Amino acid sequence: MTQTNHLTRRTFVRRALAAGMVGLAGPRLVIQEAVAGASQPQNDTWQIGCWSRPWAKYDYRVGMDAVAEAGYKYMGLTGAKTSTGRVIAPATTLDEAQRVGEEARQRGLQITFVYGGGLPLHKGTESLTKMIDNCAAAGGQSVIIAHLGNEQTRDAYCKEIAGCCDYAETKGVAINLKPHGGMTGTGPLCREAIERIGHENCSLVYDPGNIYYYSDGRIDPVQDAATVDGLVTGMSVKDYKHPKNVALTPGTGQVDFPALMARLKEGGFTHGPLIVETLEPGDLGHTLAEAKKARRFLEQLVEGLT
Repeated sequence: MTQTNHLTRRTFVRRALAAGMVGLAGPRLVIQEAVAGASQPQNDTWQIGCWSRPWAKYDYRVGMDAVAEAGYKYMGLTGAKTSTGRVIAPATTLDEAQRVGEEARQRGLQITFVYGGGLPLHKGTESLTKMIDNCAAAGGQSVIIAHLGNEQTRDAYCKEIAGCCDYAETKGVAINLKPHGGMTGTGPLCREAIERIGHENCSLVYDPGNIYYYSDGRIDPVQDAATVDGLVTGMSVKDYKHPKNVALTPGTGQVDFPALMARLKEGGFTHGPLIVETLEPGDLGHTLAEAKKARRFLEQLVEGLT
């Protein structure tokens, strides 16, 4: 792609978002392609990995060892036994973030998502900027934002995210929203937020378990997925069992993953990270076995896509 073409596409995406053109199938796919071509890695394969969450009560290196032993090549960073409760947080120093990246590389792991969670964005961009810097220092692909406050703060959150998108792009980092209740509780709410942000470096990491969870099992993610065509560049792979249980190994709950993946593919999600978020709980040996089971499940899932 030439620089001229890239700038032309970026201009089109911004104008399309501003004009509300994302309701059309064509622009949706252009938006998804432009987002994927900005700060996301140039990789046209499925990146199957696992979050640190199943090992959150341990040192993050325990989780990294298990993820590598389970046969994954990619990892997302969230909870861990640290002073902040996360592998990387705004309070993490750049030296610490770099060390996290080195530990991952020593185990043959590439960091995909770095969870930012509910940053206080209505108070400014400092925390998000720190997360972007730390993500880049660790060699991560994107910062995940899961909260947009409430109806009163949502617009301020979206404005602050938009203000950080260009900076993140200079660092080689994407910004992703993730369904997590409230103002990101459904596909339509996530679409509305991404349209408000209006930048090609902000896309959606879909979370089917959370769509079920925060709707009390009423919204089927297969149906909800039709509302996010052109926006999805990754998935946090999480299952659900009613009532309100996501502590499951993918493929053992209510999410119809084959139908979900087929629908997301129809909407333009044809490659990118598929990162397991939760597993059936147990001791370290049991968790490792479940992590291996989840990897095999995802490998078979993507093989079944036509």
